[in-house]
Amino acid sequence: MDKPVIIFGAKGIAQPALEIFNSNEAVVYGFLEEDEKLHGSEINTVPVLGHPEDDGFLKLIGKKTEAFVAVDDAKYRKFIVELLNERRKVQPVNAIHSTAFISSDAAIGHGNFINARVTLGTGTEIGQHCILHTGAIIDHHVKVADYVQIGAGSIINSEVTIEEGAFIGSGATIVSGVTIGKNARIGAGSVVISSVGANETVFGNPAAKIK
Repeated sequence: MDKPVIIFGAKGIAQPALEIFNSNEAVVYGFLEEDEKLHGSEINTVPVLGHPEDDGFLKLIGKKTEAFVAVDDAKYRKFIVELLNERRKVQPVNAIHSTAFISSDAAIGHGNFINARVTLGTGTEIGQHCILHTGAIIDHHVKVADYVQIGAGSIINSEVTIEEGAFIGSGATIVSGVTIGKNARIGAGSVVISSVGANETVFGNPAAKIK
């Protein structure tokens, strides 16, 4: 990309995001982080500049820099995205590792974190502001809505639909054709063989609802 990137957040996926931009030879200008204890520190020689809501830094977004939101918490991630939409009229860029495999006819929205060795199959649709951790496999014709997080090594088989805000733990397997409802949570290592309703939490093999 032509412009350097400011990363919002300096914890969680922030350092992996920096690695992703480095893998694509993109320049990271700095981090913005709400935890003031980190202000003035560095992550791999890149400075933590200040607070995400500081107008002095926000005014750079869109004109001189791009933005990427490296926040694990979906609610705060959404808050920062809306802040950028409203105050800077911009969408965050994608952070896609150079080793990810993305089918030529997969569709990807804005602001997604796609880490090393992620596979996106043919006809897959990824919404906006999703987090796909290392080695996740998203098979063909899967539909992933906005603000979904998929853990490392998870396998999402063909024709699966994952609705907004769902969380899928590391190493989970979702069998073909099921739907994971809005804000549902799938425990790590679970094998999901039937659809999961909105706001439900399931765990185990086969995955069962946790009350």
